Amino acid sequence: MPKSIAIHPDNPQHRLLLQAAQVLHDGGIAAVPTDSSYALVCRLDDKAAAEKLRRLRGVDDKHHLTLLCRDLSELAAYARVDNKQYRLLKLGTPGPFTFILEATKEVPRRVSHPSRRTIGLRVPHHTMLQELLTVFGQPLLSTTLIAPGDTEPLNDPEEIRERFKGQLQAVVDAGACAMQPTTVVDLCGEEPVVVRVGGGDPALLGLTVQD
Repeated sequence: MPKSIAIHPDNPQHRLLLQAAQVLHDGGIAAVPTDSSYALVCRLDDKAAAEKLRRLRGVDDKHHLTLLCRDLSELAAYARVDNKQYRLLKLGTPGPFTFILEATKEVPRRVSHPSRRTIGLRVPHHTMLQELLTVFGQPLLSTTLIAPGDTEPLNDPEEIRERFKGQLQAVVDAGACAMQPTTVVDLCGEEPVVVRVGGGDPALLGLTVQD
């Protein structure tokens, strides 16, 4: 069974954050809560872990993985951001938005979209996860925790441990979280495109959704 690390969602215990960070530094895959749903996470620079992340999620290399970043300054190190894009990012972070942007050379080519060289990026609004990112010291590669064959993300830490026993190294249990995916906005074209409407209101970014 994956190791269960129970961390307080609002006052996370530093020693337990260190435990979770060590699992990831050692090449493990962990399930962590976010402000949208539970997610699978691993180190960005670990090729084997990234491949396993995709297998667990049941997606190919054309599915955008997402970097969870602490703040906009960290995000800007991994994506090419112009002034117009930056203004939108400021409006939507931290929060339940994922932005598709052109990746910089800091992002290994194997984890970006194979033809577009793009990647998802977000700054989550979740106290425990923000603290974990700070302790870990770098962005985490992530994907929504939806088991192959399912359509909804898993939200119960014990169910996650049972469903993924032998496949995950840890489940960070900070209680249930929202079960609504992020709103995905593609910023790579001439104009922003709302790819998916989820927890973030596109109107906050001044965007409308076409019927």
